Amino acid sequence: MRLNMNIWKPLSIACVMLFTTAANALTAGENAPDFTLKSMAGDNYKLAEQRGNIILINFWASWCGPCRKEMPVLQKLQDKYQDLGVQVWGINVEQENQAGKDFLAELDLSFPIFFDDENTLSKSYKVEAMPTTVIIDRNGTVRHIFLGYQSGYEKKYAKAIKTLIRE
Repeated sequence: MRLNMNIWKPLSIACVMLFTTAANALTAGENAPDFTLKSMAGDNYKLAEQRGNIILINFWASWCGPCRKEMPVLQKLQDKYQDLGVQVWGINVEQENQAGKDFLAELDLSFPIFFDDENTLSKSYKVEAMPTTVIIDRNGTVRHIFLGYQSGYEKKYAKAIKTLIRE
């Protein structure tokens, strides 16, 4: 019996595309791509200079409903763990950042906010979902990646942070 390979061709292309996307995604265990950005407050932050700290990076957009729900959760994590060497950084991915600034004006956030309006950082971190949260250990290694946000994720973030604090 001879199989018609034309039937399988679209399926194999789809699998390759899916596999390629997964293969290109940032993974736990990789060194976190270094970057320097200026915060909304005007301070320059360089990731490589933060060795010794645990960094939670959250990529977000003002149009993203889950991102909006997550911001107060991130502030609570910052408040709870900052004295233990944990920093939360928010990175807005919108090319036009006025909507992000307007949204932030409604909140009382103390962690640094950055604007990746050219999406260079988003590309180097291979961000494919909004929000995306990346937790980096004290040595600069990506340890956890969370795609999206749902109520209860804060428990996952806290568990990951506590584990890294104990190391």
